[in-house]
Amino acid sequence: MAELQLKSWRFRAEREQDWRRLETLLNKAETQGVERLKRDELLELPLLYRQALSSLSVARSISLDQSLTAYLETLCTRAYFFVYGARTRWPQRVARFFVRDWPASIQALWRETVVSFLLMAVGTVAAYVLVLRDAGWFFSFVDPELAGGRDPMATTASLRETLYDKPDAADGLGAFATFLFTHNAQVALFAFALGFLLCLPTAALMLMTGGMLGAFVALFASRGLVAEEIGWLMIHGTTELFAIVIAGAAGFSIGWAVAFPGARSRVDAAAEAGRRAATAMAGVVCMLAVAGVLEGFARQLVTNDIARYAIAGVMLAGWLAYFYWPRTKVPA
Repeated sequence: MAELQLKSWRFRAEREQDWRRLETLLNKAETQGVERLKRDELLELPLLYRQALSSLSVARSISLDQSLTAYLETLCTRAYFFVYGARTRWPQRVARFFVRDWPASIQALWRETVVSFLLMAVGTVAAYVLVLRDAGWFFSFVDPELAGGRDPMATTASLRETLYDKPDAADGLGAFATFLFTHNAQVALFAFALGFLLCLPTAALMLMTGGMLGAFVALFASRGLVAEEIGWLMIHGTTELFAIVIAGAAGFSIGWAVAFPGARSRVDAAAEAGRRAATAMAGVVCMLAVAGVLEGFARQLVTNDIARYAIAGVMLAGWLAYFYWPRTKVPA
């Protein structure tokens, strides 16, 4: 026993100075930030960490006192996160999300995005043809609450008025924007969340969204207002519909991984697809927020058709360039 106590004393005496030095650097990094460490201190930190890790291994192997072992375990754990953990602060993480992570996740989903877009296009064309031939089909695609009076029973004059009338901003534009943002956010969320059911609910939502769009276009086309209505719709639609297409792509990504996991287990395949899709969905929320502002305010306040088409075109070109413009790969 006396020999063991002597070993413990010698062990501590020979190494304690390095432990205390590591603890001092960790305290400085934790209270002031890693960027406040000097160059020599940054080089010293991993070396001291490896020495402390070696001391911990020895302490465990020769069964030194438990308090010393616990101290070294805590010290090594703290040092690990500074040596190997992420050292970026939240502003840097937010910047990295918008500069790299979000566009990269969208690019990785390009196949699913094409499928999502094609399904929406099929729904749009089908509803357009059906409603144009028989207006009774309109309510098969459009909820009366969402239509807001824009239906086959409305007069041509009232439909035109909805395209160019400027409502009082204090009288409901904010509430209207909130309602539409909530509705579109729900569609996007369900398209993503239900993707794991082998993609089928997501595909149905893409068809339904396209069907609603096609029904509205057919209604206004039957009154000779198709060009005006598309400008009114696309001022926000290029952002909103793009966001929903991406949400559908995220859902398809998960559903495809579940259906065809390959050599991985279904859980692992779904988890990997889910991480990529979740990044894309975080960006979809931002797109829907932009669409909500355009839908509730700019769409009503900008009444010039050319200006509406210009805004729609600029928004679409901006999103496409942001997502798909080739980027130099930055090491993680």
